[in-house]
Amino acid sequence: MAVERSPLPSAAPAAGSLVGHWIGGREVGEGSARLPVYNPATGAVSGEVVMAGAAQVQAAVASAQAALPGWSNTPAVRRARVLNRFLALLNEHRDALARIITSEHGKVFSDAQGEVTRGIEVVEFACGIPQLLKSAFTDQVSTGIDNWTLRQPLGVVAGVTPFNFPCMVPCWMFPVAIACGNTFILKPSERDPSAALFMARLLTQAGLPDGVFNVVQGDKTAVDALLDHPEVRALSFVGSTPIAHYIYQRGAAQGKRVQALGGAKNHMVVMPDADLDQAVDALIGAAYGSAGERCMAISVAVLVGDTANRIMPKLAERARQLRIGNGMRDEVEMGPVITRVALERIRGYIDDGVASGASLVVDGRKHPASGAPFTVSGHENGFWVGATLFDNVTPQMRIYQEEIFGPVLSCVRVPDFSTAVELINSHPMANGVACYTRDGNIAREFGRRIQVGMVGINVPIPVPMAWHGFGGWKASLFGDTHAYGEEGVRFYTRQKSIMQRWPESTPKGAEFAMPTAK
Repeated sequence: MAVERSPLPSAAPAAGSLVGHWIGGREVGEGSARLPVYNPATGAVSGEVVMAGAAQVQAAVASAQAALPGWSNTPAVRRARVLNRFLALLNEHRDALARIITSEHGKVFSDAQGEVTRGIEVVEFACGIPQLLKSAFTDQVSTGIDNWTLRQPLGVVAGVTPFNFPCMVPCWMFPVAIACGNTFILKPSERDPSAALFMARLLTQAGLPDGVFNVVQGDKTAVDALLDHPEVRALSFVGSTPIAHYIYQRGAAQGKRVQALGGAKNHMVVMPDADLDQAVDALIGAAYGSAGERCMAISVAVLVGDTANRIMPKLAERARQLRIGNGMRDEVEMGPVITRVALERIRGYIDDGVASGASLVVDGRKHPASGAPFTVSGHENGFWVGATLFDNVTPQMRIYQEEIFGPVLSCVRVPDFSTAVELINSHPMANGVACYTRDGNIAREFGRRIQVGMVGINVPIPVPMAWHGFGGWKASLFGDTHAYGEEGVRFYTRQKSIMQRWPESTPKGAEFAMPTAK
């Protein structure tokens, strides 16, 4: 039996603490209401979060506006030096931040460490901003005229981020945004709000001027206030498809630049020639890691030909053996889901799958051995559901069509590769996809023909590295650019073209024709 890890460091929130906003370089406790923050493993209230009203959002925008002139005029290399110091602090405090994430989200500690590492990688990318902001120049574009372009910051920008990655997803946004010379307002999830404040303190410690990075805790009220505020020039969002669509429409109607990443229904095709043990490992980790609360989780296995009969017994055995418990214990592979509301929603999907005729191979509502309602000993009040496995799922079922966002894997049987591709391409969400095969031609055709934004060949969760950019297609992304990478630099800047000629080379007399190269 593993021993519980040491208590949270002093920088982490203490039990019963109040989690406020971060405005102008200090924590602010005023708000319109307070909501409880839970430890999902125990079900106990660990603190309260202050919810922002219009006044707190206005204060954050005013703080960001006041800091903008100085920060945007700071040379890019000096902005990069601040981010370099922040990078060092993130590396130093990686485990402290991971413990905060596990305590409020529930994911296992090693997964939380990995999340922080992926966030760190985007900060590393943003430290290269002097190179990334280099512009194009054309000498003698016409007689005596030179032409060049600049990429300049937008101004005050905002990010609205989900509960499932309280460190990594904000890091997709604010390091690139502030490196480009913008000031930033983060609205994190109210379900696990402490990671945002932890990073705000590290940024201040790194020397970031007050007001460049602000945090407002809250819900739809705060989000709408950011969307409607005329001085917020752009907003980036990650969350469910309906909310992404809403944010994109409302923000665009206000003339803002909007990048809204929506939900997912990620498929993994297993071809008959695949290494089945590798495919099983991939499906178990990708479907049940972080209790399925990932936008890149595999929630549908597409089993081609006779693959299903060979792989289902292996999947069922592994799902039943999954070690579920408090994420701070070393041996645990899957923690709880985020809230009791999420738990009931997931149970409802399992009920619906059974009612619609899918074969329930492993029932996460019950203990595999006893059949009793699923709980974890010593943590009976936690938000627990076990690994769930369905077979013989069809495209008409809700458990196939909708994003469950829980540890539920649906297996669909198809006769051949072409049918698998058609099945995936017909789904309205197109975030991530994978294919397991030993056949190079199948791999090539899958990559070319599949209509999904991020593709893995023998890689179950193909999350691009920091310099490539993240984003899906169709109803998984509303907007023109993906997150982070060079796409992020383009999103947080706008191009300006400058054409210059000096008096000594200016021809005499008025010119009434459209200028052309002469």
